[in-house]
Amino acid sequence: MCNKKESLIERLEKGVVLVAEGYIFELERRGYIKAGPFVPEVVLEYPEAVKELHHEFLLAGSDVIVACTYYAHRSKLKSIGKEDRLEELNLKSISLAQEVAQKGEALVAGNLSNTWEFDHNDPIESGKIVRSIYKEQVNWASQGNVDFIIAETFSHLGEASIALEVIKDAGFPAVITFTTVHEKSCDGYSWEEACSILEKDGADVVGLNCGRGPETLMPIVQRIRDKVQGHVAVLPVPYRTTPKEPCFFDLKLENSKNAFPVALDPFLLTRFEMADFTIKARDMGVDYIGICCGAGPHHVRAMAEALGRKVPASKYSPDIKLHPVFGDQNAKRQHYVECLLGPNVPVGRDST
Repeated sequence: MCNKKESLIERLEKGVVLVAEGYIFELERRGYIKAGPFVPEVVLEYPEAVKELHHEFLLAGSDVIVACTYYAHRSKLKSIGKEDRLEELNLKSISLAQEVAQKGEALVAGNLSNTWEFDHNDPIESGKIVRSIYKEQVNWASQGNVDFIIAETFSHLGEASIALEVIKDAGFPAVITFTTVHEKSCDGYSWEEACSILEKDGADVVGLNCGRGPETLMPIVQRIRDKVQGHVAVLPVPYRTTPKEPCFFDLKLENSKNAFPVALDPFLLTRFEMADFTIKARDMGVDYIGICCGAGPHHVRAMAEALGRKVPASKYSPDIKLHPVFGDQNAKRQHYVECLLGPNVPVGRDST
């Protein structure tokens, strides 16, 4: 008889839940998703690629496998002429996530995104469209037996509230997160106020995802942590945002062109920087910690190991002392070092 999986809330009560996201960005980098619309057609066309990324994140230590249904809603599929495959894509996404999660002890999360349909100047009529979008996606998530549902990247409290209502009406735990492009939501709420309202309305976890890197996100997370009573989420992008360029939309290349979305490579944070962020978030009292657009399995493994965990991929964690130039090698190799790096560089010189 199989033991029942611990729920999201049970895991949060014990400590940090680590969550790998950023599937859309990573699959675009691998050549399977078109930048611009960022619709996960890959689920239908190359499902093995999605399953492979799920597996890599599982081995790296993610406690949650997130179904690849971000931007897999009716409005987005209509924009690329594939609305007729909406249900197929959603159900297939969840099936792939379930298949991989069963290889470990990971939870499976359904995934809702902002719709680009909500208008805070016309919340009633636009809200009807948003609600219908979420209802069908949550229905498919229910058919796929997900453990909880993430709704994320919101810039409006109004749209986030609709997602929360639909999720809770279906009986699922809800993780609701905002993207902080500006200092307030588009409908005028401070981020800590918006999170507090969602918590009071029944959200199990509230917080922030995407948009900002750790440096510019964490001050806002601190305000949220001080305001709300329950579980807090933070999933930054692994990019070097600054007070001058607080969001990855703002990052500029040397020629002053926008780096977002496909020229962000010079700003990518190292695995060590994401590990440092993980410890800071944990010490702040955040217990749902993850990484969003730009994430790679190496980031996730470093974050897991920073939490003191040994994960399957730890077998392949760096061991620089075995490197032929930078490692602790026999002095006979000095001539190779001099050839590659110049004279007077000792064998086994320190390296990160």
